[in-house]
Amino acid sequence: MQILHVIDKWTRLALEPIRRNATFFVFMYVLGVACAWIEIHRWEKPYDNLYLELFLDLYLICTVLTLLPRRVGIWLRRLLTVVFYALALTDVYCFVKFSSVLNPTMLLLVGETNAREAGEFLSSLLSADVLLSKLGWIVLIMLLHLAVAVASRRLGKKTKGTHAEGITTPKLPFAPWARRLAQVVVVPLLVWAAVASWPNKVALTRLMTLDSVGAVEHELTRSDCGRQYAPPYRLAFSIRANQLAAAQIDKLIAAADKVQVDSCSHTTPEIVLIIGESYGRHHSQQYGYFMPTTPRQVEREHTGLLVKFTDVVAPWNLTSFVFKNVFSMHVVGQQGDWCDYPLFPELFRKAGYHVTFLTNQFLPQAKEAVYDFSGGFFLNNPTLSKAQFDSRNTKLHVFDTGLIDDYERLKKNKGKYNLTIFHLLGQHMNYRVRCPNKQKKFKASDYEEKRPELSPKQRKLLADYDNATLYNDSVVDQIVKRFEDEDAVVIYMPDHGEEVFEGNRGFMCRNHSAAIDYDLARFEFEIPFWVYCSHTFAVTHPEIYKQIVQAKNRRLMTDALPHMLLYLAGIHSKDYDARLNVLSDEYNEKRTRLLKNATDYDKLRDEAKGEK
Repeated sequence: MQILHVIDKWTRLALEPIRRNATFFVFMYVLGVACAWIEIHRWEKPYDNLYLELFLDLYLICTVLTLLPRRVGIWLRRLLTVVFYALALTDVYCFVKFSSVLNPTMLLLVGETNAREAGEFLSSLLSADVLLSKLGWIVLIMLLHLAVAVASRRLGKKTKGTHAEGITTPKLPFAPWARRLAQVVVVPLLVWAAVASWPNKVALTRLMTLDSVGAVEHELTRSDCGRQYAPPYRLAFSIRANQLAAAQIDKLIAAADKVQVDSCSHTTPEIVLIIGESYGRHHSQQYGYFMPTTPRQVEREHTGLLVKFTDVVAPWNLTSFVFKNVFSMHVVGQQGDWCDYPLFPELFRKAGYHVTFLTNQFLPQAKEAVYDFSGGFFLNNPTLSKAQFDSRNTKLHVFDTGLIDDYERLKKNKGKYNLTIFHLLGQHMNYRVRCPNKQKKFKASDYEEKRPELSPKQRKLLADYDNATLYNDSVVDQIVKRFEDEDAVVIYMPDHGEEVFEGNRGFMCRNHSAAIDYDLARFEFEIPFWVYCSHTFAVTHPEIYKQIVQAKNRRLMTDALPHMLLYLAGIHSKDYDARLNVLSDEYNEKRTRLLKNATDYDKLRDEAKGEK
């Protein structure tokens, strides 16, 4: 009996946080569940551990409220109620309006909102069409909570009882039975919730304590990454991501202030860099793929003006990591971090080039994913954007030909010397929507003989990807056409490769495992790379054209690309290093090509060849 008495005492004590904050606990639980169910698309399902983890989180909050002095606890509970409803309204509004919950870019946009725009937001929040949307459920819960609180207060003034919500509530006849039932159910439930929620709490702690935006992005590629299952978590994550981005922005601005160009000969008046997306060389006809995916590039290669490089890898298989490494004068393995060095467009502007940046991915928008935020924050920061670019497009397009229209509109601003950067959507997932229907050539049945081991669905996905590659070929060719009669060099490189059921791997997209084997390295890091010289350029600069041809079989990792670009422009600066310029006689071809700053690609390849 002594043991039973002790158990009864401690279980009653464990129930105190819920009993003293009963209304708050119940309505915040309903609010959390409602947000989770409202903010999913039809093909999704809520977080598996939603109910238990939400129960645990609210219990811990109520425990803190109970331990505080009574008056402090009452006011903190009221404040939390207002904050949680405000977050829920904002989060659901974002989902209804932008099909996205609160994220770092959205928070960044909020920070740039002026008073007029804030007023417009509040008026739209209270509009009839919004209130009649899914947001109405949050408003209904809020009104019910208010009604219960008011009713309890009025009832409490008429009856004597205990204090639970900071207001008087009556003792009910069945309260002892309810307490006994709660002791039997709630305490074991808390233990279960704590055990089930522990892995996610560890993962969230790991996520929130990382020290760079890139590290955060890479963490999010893990299958066991922390789930931000409720609006407060999403707000905390968004604040943290913006803090990390701001720290790197400060470093980049400091580096930009120190940019120096000693001299510039403007050797190449027109330099064009085309950055593709998710394109492995194993799906390029130029590199031996069995489908005619690059007929226009093959044709230009036959003229001798397009020089195909045969041994090029990307430093990462994530777009944002590649952009940071390619835009910075820093290379993998060098001292310091990428943000400690100038960005190459800053040097071009300093040297008198008019720099145009046309992107179909990195424009800030409300529904932007963390990956695009991570890749674009240093391009979209007002100070850094002004330091890097003279002209930019202002909207994204369904298809990449929209960037060509942007170029036609902006080319009137060009100067005597120009650097133009095209950043394509390319073969980014979802492959099916990366090519206009009228330009689709390949179908699933075309792969029955060459890829009999694939299922019909896999062949369809493969056909979609190859159609996107064929469309990319047409876009790239249209860009080249606009410079073929000028004294110009056009460079094409995708950000990284992509797997679409390569070999017998049965895998598509990319594997972000820290461990890189040779199959992963060649399918996700080996990329097509070429340099096109206009006829005028080849005739006017025969020595450079010869250097390009001679360099085509050299080993290259694209983090060193800026040094080649500076050489083509004739820019002399302390940031230029001839040992990193693939066209230079001083080029260090033996530089270790570290994939993800960890794995030696050439060592992997040599070991694979040795095994064969």
